[in-house]
Amino acid sequence: MKQSKPILAILTVLALLVTCSGCTAGRPAKGPVTVTLWHVYGGQTDSPLNDLIDQFNQTVGAEEGIRIQVTSVSNTNTIHEAVLASANSQPGASELPDLFISYPKTVLAMPDSSVLVDYRDYFSQEELAEFIPSFLDEGVIDGRQVILPVAKSTEIMFINKTAYDAFSAATGVQLSELSTWEGIFRQAKEYYDWTDAQTPDVPHDGKIFFVHDYHFNYFQVGVESLGEAFFDGDTLAFGPQFTAAWEPYAETALSGGIWLQGGYATEPLRTGDSIVSVASSASVLYYSNVVTYEDNTSEEVELIAMPCPVFENGEKLVIQRGGGFCTVKSTPEREQAAVTFLKWLTDPQRNVEFVTNVGYMPVKQESFDVYLPTAIEALDDPKYVELYKAFLETQENYTFYTMPQVDTYLDLETRFEKGVRLQLTSGRREYLDSGEDPAVLDQLIQDCYQNFKNTYQK
Repeated sequence: MKQSKPILAILTVLALLVTCSGCTAGRPAKGPVTVTLWHVYGGQTDSPLNDLIDQFNQTVGAEEGIRIQVTSVSNTNTIHEAVLASANSQPGASELPDLFISYPKTVLAMPDSSVLVDYRDYFSQEELAEFIPSFLDEGVIDGRQVILPVAKSTEIMFINKTAYDAFSAATGVQLSELSTWEGIFRQAKEYYDWTDAQTPDVPHDGKIFFVHDYHFNYFQVGVESLGEAFFDGDTLAFGPQFTAAWEPYAETALSGGIWLQGGYATEPLRTGDSIVSVASSASVLYYSNVVTYEDNTSEEVELIAMPCPVFENGEKLVIQRGGGFCTVKSTPEREQAAVTFLKWLTDPQRNVEFVTNVGYMPVKQESFDVYLPTAIEALDDPKYVELYKAFLETQENYTFYTMPQVDTYLDLETRFEKGVRLQLTSGRREYLDSGEDPAVLDQLIQDCYQNFKNTYQK
């Protein structure tokens, strides 16, 4: 009888174990951690990033209990507005996703950027050191790494080589001269005179040589490359080097060598109204190997790419573009899941696979050194081959310029673009009215500058 209590205790424990086991078996297993994401890389149904996300979900995600769910594919402006609406709790706004594509301007406009993860909490110093330093620097806001680069763009020079070859054969100009702004300006004047001479019965009908997507970027990067600050707090400095950049640009524009109408740089090349352009590398999609002229005739042309021009006495500086991913603070599990995906996406080899499908640059040095040259050999489209060769040369020889975190940046840029076009277009008309008098040109260069500066500083 003394042994009955121990036996009874053992039986009780066994019964409890069986009961608990049955309870566990009857409860559904814990599901994966779902990470929501907004991005800009392709359409809802045709997106290279969505394809990679499917691959992640089926491999690493399945192994680690992570599922990336794309809830919006849009453009940067739409996402910018949506993020701010969410961050400000506007009526009808969607909840912020776990991951979203962002530029610094978006984060700076948020009421509280502390809602974003600092990636230094999830990446080791060794891991961060693998990235191109300037690409990371752009995403540091208030001392925190809140934007992680995954694909970057820059400015590239695109050239209608078919038209250029005809110009070169007739005048002796060389492509190598286009590596500097001084060479661009010289050839622009020569191209105008050469095309004007082809119709002697029609005076002053020379053709435009060059178009820049953003006049603002020419001045911003150019002035900085000459060793002078372009910005003075939340406005522009207008120092001596700004004048040095203005005079040749204005002279060329007033003389008919630079495109001053609105729109993107791709259009004048597609219509034959210009033959050399500087534009965002991401615009490669909109360049065409076919030029359609005003009379509706078409011609196939060879399109080539080169790094952005620089001043002869300036630093080889070029602007960086392209957003990165922000991660919204939530739970440690969801934050870690988001970071796991980002580390997977920025793996050097996989990152090259991604960016070569969307026309961007990879974000790590190893990607440029090891995997991108091989990837270029596998590209079918000649214009993309040209683009990525220009990327390699740019990354090797240039420093990527990081835009300052100025709250008024967008306003400064918008007013600048409008003002430059307005003043130089008006000056061009005056110059034509003078019969292209050189003495008038010199005065117009100064007058346009003063008018632009005075109007801009009001």
